[in-house]
Amino acid sequence: MEADRKAMQGDTSMLPDPDFHAKTTYKIGSKVICCLEGARIGIQYETSFAGEPCEIYHCILESKSFLEKMTVIEHTIPFFLPIREAENDLLSSNAMKFIDHVGELLQAYVDRREQVRLIKELYGNQIGELYHSLPYHMIEFVLDDFDCKVTVSVRYADLLSVLPTRIRVLAWPIQHSKNNSTDTPSKNVPARLSYAEDALRTMSLPEAFAEIVLNLQQALQQLFQH
Repeated sequence: MEADRKAMQGDTSMLPDPDFHAKTTYKIGSKVICCLEGARIGIQYETSFAGEPCEIYHCILESKSFLEKMTVIEHTIPFFLPIREAENDLLSSNAMKFIDHVGELLQAYVDRREQVRLIKELYGNQIGELYHSLPYHMIEFVLDDFDCKVTVSVRYADLLSVLPTRIRVLAWPIQHSKNNSTDTPSKNVPARLSYAEDALRTMSLPEAFAEIVLNLQQALQQLFQH
């Protein structure tokens, strides 16, 4: 990969860590790599979403001598991302592969998080409940602004994924007390919304949400009206 050699002269907005200031750095994609004093390497990770910059993260690697493997001595990476596993698996054999892998972990995390933030911002009035894991690789939410309660559950294959692989969207018919005595069991079980699952499998969360809402009333009518 071609690296553009750049001298960041006093650009404190781009390189907020004092160790990076006035150092000769290499810009590779969304990463800035800097050779620091004392056999240390500093990496700055720039994340973004939809073309807009998000957080900047840092990681500093050190080797006591040329005969010893590099180790992570400082970082600002979220604690729930497996940087120590990556260090054990990759850093001793291929430092650049480790650096790239951590960058991919961070960008995927930011992508998933920002997708959830966006659906809350755009469609918050239609979402009754929303739960997610810290790295946003498990997400569940409920749509209750419709004739049925719709539950959405998505799981990502790993922390590098930005599209889910395990998806379940269920529509739960609303039970009315006056009909409880005559309702058959088949009317009370949830129905899977296959079109919604397909949308979540191939689109970002905000795009899939819009697709689900657009076609939801028609899908519910086909499922539950006789």
